[in-house]
Amino acid sequence: MNRIVDEAEGFDAPAIHSLALTIDGVGTVVSALDDPARSVDQRLACASLIDSFVAESGTFAVAEVGQERLDAIAVDHDLTIVATGTGDLGRMFVRDRVRSPFDRPKRALAVTYVRGLQPDESGAELTFHAIPGVGELITLPALTTTGACSILVFEGVPGGPMDRFDEVGTPESHLRCCLAILDDLFPAVAARARGIRLTDDGGILRGRVTPMVRRPVAFTRSGRPVLGLADAVVLNDPLTAQGANSAVHAAGVYLDAVLQRGPKPFDTEWMHETFEAFWRSWGRWSVSWTNRVLDGLPEHLLDLARSASDEPGIAALFAAGFADPSTVHDWWFDRAEADRMLDAARSANDTLDLRDLRHALGQYATGVTVVTTRAPDGRKVGVTANSFTSVSLDPPLIAWCPAKKAPSLPDLMAAHHFAVNVLAADQHQLSRQFATPAVDKFAGVKYHDGIAGIPLLDRAIARFQCRTVQHVDAGDHVIFIAEVEQFDTAKGAPLVFHSGAYRVATQHPDFA
Repeated sequence: MNRIVDEAEGFDAPAIHSLALTIDGVGTVVSALDDPARSVDQRLACASLIDSFVAESGTFAVAEVGQERLDAIAVDHDLTIVATGTGDLGRMFVRDRVRSPFDRPKRALAVTYVRGLQPDESGAELTFHAIPGVGELITLPALTTTGACSILVFEGVPGGPMDRFDEVGTPESHLRCCLAILDDLFPAVAARARGIRLTDDGGILRGRVTPMVRRPVAFTRSGRPVLGLADAVVLNDPLTAQGANSAVHAAGVYLDAVLQRGPKPFDTEWMHETFEAFWRSWGRWSVSWTNRVLDGLPEHLLDLARSASDEPGIAALFAAGFADPSTVHDWWFDRAEADRMLDAARSANDTLDLRDLRHALGQYATGVTVVTTRAPDGRKVGVTANSFTSVSLDPPLIAWCPAKKAPSLPDLMAAHHFAVNVLAADQHQLSRQFATPAVDKFAGVKYHDGIAGIPLLDRAIARFQCRTVQHVDAGDHVIFIAEVEQFDTAKGAPLVFHSGAYRVATQHPDFA
């Protein structure tokens, strides 16, 4: 472990600032990422995480763990989490047939770590080339055990012209196969790869993955429950780079749930609730988007890619999807929504760079709320908002501003009462859940009824029950002004949103 860390000492993981997307030879779409990304070899990343864990007095051991040893571990611990999706332990978790549409691999995969790959002419560090019906090629910079390198990811449709790695047996033949595919199908990348060489004999990977969602709870031989995490329960094809993304978010949700549990046992009900909180707030979006890409790109997306070459705002949406797949939900799946988005981009005020304006406005830190109400037919309605503000103390008025395009706006306009629920720092998954489309946004959410039956979210650090007194039309939003009729507060730190990311509030050191 330390040897791997020492060999990479002095190297920083190369930053990925922009993405270049080319579909079926169509003009390349280039877009900056909102925040730089970095790719680190798992051999290095895991070693670093283990060192940090041990430094914090954690106990770490390397051992073969089969079902018998897992049973012994579960006996000695209050909570046991399994993160491997392969072997006997992976097979303990039963496939969720409703959430798993595929029964076989959708791509033949090959990964190659190399040195000597020349930069893309677009200037983008991350490139994504797609040939419908054939497969995809991804290139990106990374940090491996011996320093900076580049990664080539081949995603071939089974039986197609990229599916050539089954007979490859040595690292050298693996590299030759990669170069042959580049020459035949990706000439622009082939020109960049004339002088590439492997970083090391271990810097290659081949295989096929059947994308799958498994049920989150399994039982050891003696009947003790264990909770699945990452690939053990949500196994994505790496095509959209959501594996590590999804696993990190799952770990965060699990940690929050553990800290909230207190002295109560980690029983099967808690395990199911914890996984479902992750699934609703993140997992379902990464899975649905990845599966849609594996099934083939819809024709309207090719049209949108052509337009994005000249529309920076549209190009930015392609890039944002890799960081947060929930953002592609409407326009990726629906031609009408894609057309609406394109029209909006073309009619936008061209005297301001709207993306830069959004970033500038993001420098103003806010709290995060969920506004809840009842529709006229009794349905529960909820939407995440950080536009909440106090307007007046006498009379007690507040305001918030939903977007005109929000699907819930008609129900919000029709309701005479609503509640503003100020989220606690550990309720970020609720923020995501109420910010993304769903048939039932309240699934798994604990609440109780307030004035006029409006749902009040449990554990919010403040709740304001309000009566709407005025709607004000304001550009692409509507300003709701309302009088506070009841309110309550609870101890706890608020969830904060700043510069496009969730934050936690801490006391300023000058006033500690």
